[in-house]
Amino acid sequence: MLKYVGKRLIYMVGVFFVVSIIMFGLFNNVPGDRALNQIQAMKGKVSNEQFEVLYQQQREKLGLDDPIPVRYVKWMGNLLQGDLGYSTFYKKDVVEVIGEPLKNTIFINIFATILALGITIPLGIWCAVKKFSKFDNAVQVLTIVGYSVPVYIIALVFMYIFSVKLGIFPISGMNSPNFTGTGLAFFADRMYYLALPLIVMTVAALGSMTRYVRAAMIDALSMDYIRTARAKGLREKVVIYSHAWRNALLSVVTLIIGWFMSVFMGSIIIEQMFLLNGIGQMYYKGLMNQDYDLALAIQMLYCVITLISNLITDLSYGIVDPRVRVNK
Repeated sequence: MLKYVGKRLIYMVGVFFVVSIIMFGLFNNVPGDRALNQIQAMKGKVSNEQFEVLYQQQREKLGLDDPIPVRYVKWMGNLLQGDLGYSTFYKKDVVEVIGEPLKNTIFINIFATILALGITIPLGIWCAVKKFSKFDNAVQVLTIVGYSVPVYIIALVFMYIFSVKLGIFPISGMNSPNFTGTGLAFFADRMYYLALPLIVMTVAALGSMTRYVRAAMIDALSMDYIRTARAKGLREKVVIYSHAWRNALLSVVTLIIGWFMSVFMGSIIIEQMFLLNGIGQMYYKGLMNQDYDLALAIQMLYCVITLISNLITDLSYGIVDPRVRVNK
């Protein structure tokens, strides 16, 4: 096991550096002049000579006069020391900028993931057990519709129904304006504002996961060992949850772990539509405002999370199925 993990860590380091080189090259070849954007507001307020001096100072500050390989080495050296760069849009260090949005994203996505898994796993199992029943057919139709409709369409429909027409939930934001409460009052106010985004995220995830669990369970229930278990007189619940689900879980575990790891990534679409202060919206703002240190730091965070989730997925196979060994 340790040997396998060691090999995978070396592989992860290699992939991380390859991705960092590619992403750094892409971000630094995007059309536009970052230095000019930073001092554009000074144009007309100072003389042309002073403006040119400010421009050259800004280019030197951002390191834009150095070749890209030199800039990459400097950036990677700072990154390995925990310095994620300076946000030119927020005028703060990137570490300070992404701290609160990352906490918000984790908070939102943990709730959405738990809700989605709590609904889809029992629903998928029940549909597999009651295969081709009226209930199963109805669920399949609904999941196909849910799987086919983009998340932003679901968000717009729910916003129109629950916010515009019924006025049950606020349409955007994370807390009431000028709210100063703490403790339970703060939590209740935040959950009221996050209720609609959480509902949208949960509904958007139901289609794919329910169908995935159903297919895995149908495949497991058709195996010979299930017929043997039933022939031995085991209770149906034991057959379904102890035998069939345990084996179906092997094909579902990748999706489940991917969901849990996604709590760090956020949803650019949902966070942007509901104006949530999350890591996805930070990434969008970084790209739109050519704040490449911020965008690049978030992109590398996504890379690290993906690599770790892949490792956890591979290791979990040995836990879920004893026949799988990951010691080579």
